[in-house]
Amino acid sequence: MLDPHLADLRKTYAQRTLSEADVLPTAVPQFRVWLEEALQAQLDEPTAMTLSTVAANGQPSARVVLLKGLPDDAAFLFYTNYDSRKGRDLVERPLAALTFFWPGLERQVRVEGRVEKAPEALSTEYFQSRPRGSQIGAWASPQSQVITSREELEERERSIAADFDGQELLPRPPHWGGYLLRPHRIEFWQGRPSRLHDRIVYELEGDTWRLSRLAP
Repeated sequence: MLDPHLADLRKTYAQRTLSEADVLPTAVPQFRVWLEEALQAQLDEPTAMTLSTVAANGQPSARVVLLKGLPDDAAFLFYTNYDSRKGRDLVERPLAALTFFWPGLERQVRVEGRVEKAPEALSTEYFQSRPRGSQIGAWASPQSQVITSREELEERERSIAADFDGQELLPRPPHWGGYLLRPHRIEFWQGRPSRLHDRIVYELEGDTWRLSRLAP
């Protein structure tokens, strides 16, 4: 049965267009252009992205994480607990997808690729650049594991804070660090009227990005 309150929700997308002539010949530099436009537009959380992984049994899962870099225009960098559900998924299947949605620009970007751990030096440098509370939190939280209560988590936080009392830069936990998603497919989606959206996809063939237009 249709929920009329949901079924009747519609928006006409008509801000911009997207053509092959508008884009750069390589995918990640083109993503940088769109990301910069999202930053300049002062959108809420422009670096937020949905990270989708697949478990060994084939069950997909998704969650929102933050983009923390685009090293060498060749990868998307994010950080997490390696023992989390996504970390376990990536051990079994080192493939993932990212989705950026910028409704203020009527745009989304879909990224698919292979994932590998970031260099340890890079992970440590970023970890120690975080606020002290975030460093303590990374040590304290057994991410994705069952805990008995909020009080248990807060007690772990207090205990870790006491262990590192007076130490401004904490060592990086061995279970925490970065991942690099190296894309082989990136799609740029621009909303258009009548749901006839513009979709330009880049697919990596060897060292060359091939561009195509997709039907909406």
